[in-house]
Parts: sequence; C-alpha cells; structure tokens
Amino acid sequence: MSHETIYRTLYIQSRGALKKELLAHLRRSRAMRRSRHHTQKTEDHGRITGTVSISERPACVEDRAVPGHWEGDLLFGNKNSQIATLVERKTRYVMLVKVDRRDTETVINALIKHAHKLPRELYRSLTWDRGSEMADHHRFTLATDIQVYFCDPYHPWQRGSNENTNGLLRQYFPKGMDVSGITQAKLNAVARELNERPRETLGFETPAERFQQAVASTG
Repeated sequence: MSHETIYRTLYIQSRGALKKELLAHLRRSRAMRRSRHHTQKTEDHGRITGTVSISERPACVEDRAVPGHWEGDLLFGNKNSQIATLVERKTRYVMLVKVDRRDTETVINALIKHAHKLPRELYRSLTWDRGSEMADHHRFTLATDIQVYFCDPYHPWQRGSNENTNGLLRQYFPKGMDVSGITQAKLNAVARELNERPRETLGFETPAERFQQAVASTG
C-alpha cells in the first residue's frame, strides 16, 4: 500500500479535512488536501518573457546525475514578507535567502549575491516557477552564467524537491507568520537543521554529507 493511498483514505473519511487530533501526527500539518493542480498564485503568474522551458533542461538535470542544479521559489509570509528557498536536486541540500521585498529587482539582487557564494561547479542551473519575481531572470543569468529554467504554467510539482522542502519549512514558518523580521542567521540555522536530517532517498545519509562530498569532488 502506497503512502498516497493512506493519505486519500484519511482525508476521504474526514470529508476532505483532517481532524485536529490527526494533524499532530503529520510532518507537514496540512489540514486540507488539495489536488496537485491547485495553485494559489496570482493572475499575473506566468507572464514572463524570454523564458526557457523546463522541457529544455539537459537529461543530467532531470535524472539528478550531477550536482549543481537547483530548484527555487518564494515562501510567503504575512504582510508581504517572503523567503527565497533553494534546494539542490542531487543532494537535496537546502539554502534559504532573506528577501526584503517581492519585486523582481530585489529578488534577483538577492539571488545574484547568494549565487556568488558557491563554486561555479555547484551552481549550474536554477529551475523556478513562473512567479513575477523572476521577470528579470536575464539579468540573473548574465551576472552569474547560471541558466534559469521555468516550470510549465500551474505545474509546481515539476520542482518537487523544492515543493516538499517548502512544506517542511512551514513547521518553522507557519502560514500567516510575518517572516520579514527573520534574520539570515536564523534562516541559516533552520536550513542546517533540515540539511542534517538523514534521508531515505539518500541512503540515510544527510543532505549536508552529500553536499560536502560534492564540494570535495570540485576541489
């Protein structure tokens, strides 16, 4: 029996929503179960020019054969606050970036600054969805030589590692929380906790261990 069958059974019996006593046992504490076609993006979502489709990503990105290919998104809080979340596909290594505003200039500046902290071999591409914060993606690529790929409209599961990580981050930053006052040091500490969790998909090694192996291989 798959995990999906178990989830469907629980939610159907509860008429689509879990009772409070069951929520405490879920890692992601999600009361409602939505279809994967569901999205909460705004009407301007997807209106970005000059995008390179995810279908054009090299095969080595799709099969996680080499490190250095990241998935990213904004995790939104209350009062127009947000955090940029980045997950490396091969190692599942997480990095969080403080972003003061959602406008594309601010987001791109933060991503450029962050990208320069990593070796070129460990930051080859970035896959994002079609939020307007990435409208200036050409400037990011020119400044970093990192290709940006975009998910198909309303297909957030195409960056599944990042979507799963954002769900885990809601344990630390619940919906409705104002995250504007969260410091970069705090974000680094949260990322460290996630990176030090053993993962079954990594043979019960941690993302931190796998990422350090990737760093060593570039040296």
